[in-house]
Amino acid sequence: MKDFDPASSFGSDVAAHYDDYARGDEEAAACFLAEFAKDGSALEFAIGTGRIALPLAAMGVQVDGIELSPHMVEKLAAKAKGTTINVIVGDMCRATTNRRYALVYLVYNTLFNLLTADDQIRCFENAARHLTQDGFFVVETALPNAWISPDKSDYVHAEHVGKETVVLDVARYDPVTQLLEENHIQFTAEGIRMSPIVCRLITPGEMDLMARIAGLRLVQRFANWQKSTFDSNSTMHVSIYGF
Repeated sequence: MKDFDPASSFGSDVAAHYDDYARGDEEAAACFLAEFAKDGSALEFAIGTGRIALPLAAMGVQVDGIELSPHMVEKLAAKAKGTTINVIVGDMCRATTNRRYALVYLVYNTLFNLLTADDQIRCFENAARHLTQDGFFVVETALPNAWISPDKSDYVHAEHVGKETVVLDVARYDPVTQLLEENHIQFTAEGIRMSPIVCRLITPGEMDLMARIAGLRLVQRFANWQKSTFDSNSTMHVSIYGF
């Protein structure tokens, strides 16, 4: 996508509307993750506005975060208890809190926001650097084939159809680069707002290889936060890596 810059794609406008369409799985995700925060501490890569960090912190886990967008951090800090979470503004491939944790986690397809294989590997390596020897790195993403069918490289999907608002997801996929270019277009009586994003889709097998390069191994994989069995019908996965 011409002129797209991942570093500036989550600006003030995106941050302002980021929580408008909650997924509804926040509590389930927090309960799942709390099981792995054995010493009561966790680090979230791409912590955003605290969609998962805040309910996890409410369960007694001390959550730190790394986040590239200062606008998302501002939105988090403005929430109740948001200032109790320590956030480093920086790239999750390289930034550090100079601490180790029983749990490092990365959710909501955010690993896909890294647009090269090298950066995705660096993300695994940075997670490993922040883990205690018995710690876990938990990653949640969709399966690429849940978004893109083998015989179709582009699509238009109605994400929301309301009386006063319509949101379309317009996308194109390049199987060579594995890049999915998307624009979420919102139509209202006030006008049109576009929210472009580019993702690099990878399969669970590719993730396992990246983990191996970082010195980690797959411990377990589920189809969702409710720990359903991961199988050929799954559309997403929650993967747990350790040393």
